[in-house]
Amino acid sequence: MDALNITHLPAPTSPSLPAPSEPYDYHRSAHTPLIIDNGSTTFRWGFATSRSPQFGPNVIAKYKERRTNKPLLLFGEGVEVESGAKAQARTPWEGDVLLNFDALENALDYAFVNLGIDTPSVDHPVLMTERLASPLHSRSLTSELMFEQYSVPSLTYCVDGVMSFYQNNWNASQGPFTSDGLVLSFNTASTSVIPVLNGKGIMSHAKRIPWGASQASEYLLKLIQLKYSSFPTRVTSSQSNWMLRNFCEFATDYSSILRTLKDPLQMRAHERIVQFPFVLPTHEEKTEEELARLAEKRKEQGRKLQEMAAKTRMEKLVQKENDLRYLLDLRERRDDMSKREWMIKLQEEGFDDEAGLEETIKKLEGDLKKARKKEAEGEDIVEEPSFPLVDVPDAELDEEGLKEKKKQKLMKAGFEARARARREKEQERAEKELEEKREEEEREMDLTGWSRRMRQEQEALINKIKERARRRAALGDRKSAAAQARMKSIATLANDDRVPKKKRKGGGEDMFGADDADWAIYRKINTAAPSSDEEEDLNQLAAVEEKLLAYDPTFTNQQTHAFMTTQRSALVSAFRPLYEEGDVEGNTRIHLNVERWRVCEAWFSPSMAGVDSAGLAEVIQNILARFPDPEKGRLVKNMFLTGSPSQLPGLIPRLHETLRPNLPAEMPIQIVRAVDPAQDAWKGMAKFATTEEFAKVGVTRQEYEEHGGERIRRWWGANWNGGFIP
Repeated sequence: MDALNITHLPAPTSPSLPAPSEPYDYHRSAHTPLIIDNGSTTFRWGFATSRSPQFGPNVIAKYKERRTNKPLLLFGEGVEVESGAKAQARTPWEGDVLLNFDALENALDYAFVNLGIDTPSVDHPVLMTERLASPLHSRSLTSELMFEQYSVPSLTYCVDGVMSFYQNNWNASQGPFTSDGLVLSFNTASTSVIPVLNGKGIMSHAKRIPWGASQASEYLLKLIQLKYSSFPTRVTSSQSNWMLRNFCEFATDYSSILRTLKDPLQMRAHERIVQFPFVLPTHEEKTEEELARLAEKRKEQGRKLQEMAAKTRMEKLVQKENDLRYLLDLRERRDDMSKREWMIKLQEEGFDDEAGLEETIKKLEGDLKKARKKEAEGEDIVEEPSFPLVDVPDAELDEEGLKEKKKQKLMKAGFEARARARREKEQERAEKELEEKREEEEREMDLTGWSRRMRQEQEALINKIKERARRRAALGDRKSAAAQARMKSIATLANDDRVPKKKRKGGGEDMFGADDADWAIYRKINTAAPSSDEEEDLNQLAAVEEKLLAYDPTFTNQQTHAFMTTQRSALVSAFRPLYEEGDVEGNTRIHLNVERWRVCEAWFSPSMAGVDSAGLAEVIQNILARFPDPEKGRLVKNMFLTGSPSQLPGLIPRLHETLRPNLPAEMPIQIVRAVDPAQDAWKGMAKFATTEEFAKVGVTRQEYEEHGGERIRRWWGANWNGGFIP
């Protein structure tokens, strides 16, 4: 893995104090315009004569300090200082709509105090941004706040994208502002497209799509959470926003990028790895004496466990032998009882009928046979003990002799069973040795043929195992043929004709299981039932592969069934590499590959992120279609990008690639980006506020009291919705 692609997540920086502003005495009686860029993410403010604005995150928090129990009002980066204040943080914006006016008032208070304004009213004309097509009630409440709370002499609204265009396209030496262009304003919660002709924004043709940097950041966060559902570190929105700004980009041809990334090597080459902070586990080093003591302790514990297990097995074996002896005695007493007494005795012993007794005896004999066979594997051959009373007639023995005779018969039966098990084991061992010898001779004579036969056997076993897996998967789909056949078998069993319908209705005995064939039916309909055949096939497959690994030099571990079932596809491995369980560093990495282009593609196809809206290219084409070719040519000759998200790589080539096929070949396209996409809107507002035109476009306090807060003056940089003051 290329270490150059690994980027460490930056540590959070401590909040910085705002830069000192100019002394207020310079502006006290000068009525210097105040410029306020009320952005969804960043709040910028300052006097029009300042070179750059003061700014901070547009967020406030009302917080009670724990030590002094005093209420605090925090703004901007001050919210990050107090961890308890983050939960109380609020922003004036809800998406792209200004709703929380208490938060706006607190932000304005902070801005005016920071500027040093110490008068009862704010005696400065204000130029303030608002969103394209803002709701009238938002403007009305904002005007009410500015005029009633701060008593500003005049208030002017403008659209930030148009003012950024003004900053980059107007020079005082050129006379009036008459530039043409198409403004693409990338904001936090939306993206606006505004045509500008002869220096005037054509707001009636402007469009806005509900997709911006905040939605893109949230979309990236969801993709990461889906890809790393068990990531050990919580990924925050600020971290996903950092990844969006540093690693995501627009694709000139998104489909072509996806085809390229189908190659695992290409996906590896294009990925970016983000390393999250981690703490290596500390391992206490032990001396050789301590390690030896621990090893001896583990060995002693293992020995004790083996002894306990052997003792438990022996106790169970003795208990089963006693139980078998008792049940055999019970069966022999059957002839001494009447049928009624026999049934009562069986019920006292916990059996429903004689068949239950026979089944239990058969099961105990089988368990004892298996246990004795297992013991015989590690048991030395001993001489046959003597059982003198076995051949003595019962008539010649008293009661104690008869009991001893029964005991000796059982002991003799057990000894003979163990001897028989040893003989069977020796026979199996001999047959196995003979088979291995024949196989060895076959390998020596024709290794290629032997290897071919073993590989065919391996393939046949793997196919059997895969077929069982496919059947289980098919049974999981209720519409599959296998599931339908299973339901048919269940329906057939429900109509079992071995019990009359009348008796079934009356609660008659269920006869399913009375035949051995019922077990095959049960295994067929019960997908959860363990299969002994599958276990046997897996064991046989492991043995075949072990032989191939030992004798066939062309057979490798990568060809074994275990490796093939655990190996992920190369593409999936490249999409999300897996690290070993103990690799703390690797398991705190996020691999970004497809997400790098997918997130930005949502600007052109919002539907892929679940947003029902036209994409940016479609909106631009719809706007251009409203203009004749001469005006359309003036617009596309100066396509202007502004807003922080416009700095994402690949945007300009993508717009060229999208628009060029839909425009005449002789119509040139020129796309430029704002010099400072983050602050050019404020700088353009400050530049405009120093012109004579600024005094003509604001709403005065007298006009506010006469017409209300919804009224504005119609001018080239403002919204055109709502009423207008003549």
